[in-house]
Amino acid sequence: MSKDLLSQNIVEMPQSGIRKFFDIIMTKKDVLSLVIGEPDFQTPMYIRQACIGAIIDGKTHYTSNWGIPEFRKAVADYLEYRFGISYNYENEIVPTIGASEAIDLAFRSTLNPGDEVLVPDPSFVSYNMCIKMAYGVSKRLPTYEKDSFKVTAENLEKAITPKTKMLVLSYPSNPTGAIMTKEELMKLVPIIVKHDLIVIADEIYAELTYGCEHTSIAALPGMKERTILISGFSKAFAMTGMRIGYVCANKEITFQMIKIRQSTTVAPATPIQYACVTALNDGRKDDYSEVSYMREKYDERRRYISERLKKMGLPAFEPQGAFYIFPSVQKTGLSGYDFAIKAFEKYNVAMVPGNAFGVSGENYVRMSYATSIEKIAQALDAIEKMLSEG
Repeated sequence: MSKDLLSQNIVEMPQSGIRKFFDIIMTKKDVLSLVIGEPDFQTPMYIRQACIGAIIDGKTHYTSNWGIPEFRKAVADYLEYRFGISYNYENEIVPTIGASEAIDLAFRSTLNPGDEVLVPDPSFVSYNMCIKMAYGVSKRLPTYEKDSFKVTAENLEKAITPKTKMLVLSYPSNPTGAIMTKEELMKLVPIIVKHDLIVIADEIYAELTYGCEHTSIAALPGMKERTILISGFSKAFAMTGMRIGYVCANKEITFQMIKIRQSTTVAPATPIQYACVTALNDGRKDDYSEVSYMREKYDERRRYISERLKKMGLPAFEPQGAFYIFPSVQKTGLSGYDFAIKAFEKYNVAMVPGNAFGVSGENYVRMSYATSIEKIAQALDAIEKMLSEG
């Protein structure tokens, strides 16, 4: 097919490094996979029953492009209760088809051609692609293991140019598991305000922190109006297949998002919106005990995989959030990509090469511990064998 028939903007877009590697591992059976960031838990039964109940009750018709008001009200109450952020549910919250649609809407509603967006490197692969689809320019903001993969004020200031419009902050981080404390975020605020930046705060893993509480930059003084907050139900509530999330921003931005949505996705599935109302409202009655249970299990796995990797001699920054660990493989003499390929081809273990998340991940691999300790142990046994055999 002639390239004249295709969008050059999309032709030039790279394939997702995560999905590319996932497609590779699907060519083999019985792979010990530490690839996909999907909870191995079932969606809590009370949420599934709420979705079924909504269908039985005939709640299967179109909603407004804004979704149902009950959903937005439940999200507003949850964010106030958990993170101390106050949003007007009538015009500052938009339900989305997963956090992925929220990311897309955030960039398309704010970027003009040539606007620069600072993206931490390494970070989730979709940001760069969504920026390109919005005709913006993605600019690397390197983060380093010596800084626990956090954005520092010094590095942020250095990276800003006259064309910089936005900063992405994705903490807890995929792929590193890094978090940013309130004190660390406070150091960024004066720089953000000085340069009049918009912040995209992707907080999909906000409920998954270990030994510390998540702080949203939107909750800090003067930051709510310049922050687009993105989150959802996939990770903490184990609802990946239901494809439901939300984006919060000032009404000038959300109204632009709604104009995009009118001609694209319309709104998330109606029964699932009602299920989320139950997830947030009923879950709050016992302080989200189902979420707490899953977080405790992830924490057990986190400590196990950290200790095993340490004993193997694969140094890894100890993650404090999400369900990923990002060990360096540099001492093996292999790049992250070569290490992952060798582990897959010869030892049947799958992980994601660190360079899928940016240049800074060249000597790393990402391992997901969103699977049982038994499966993690089998995969680590195989990696240990690979290291011993050289």
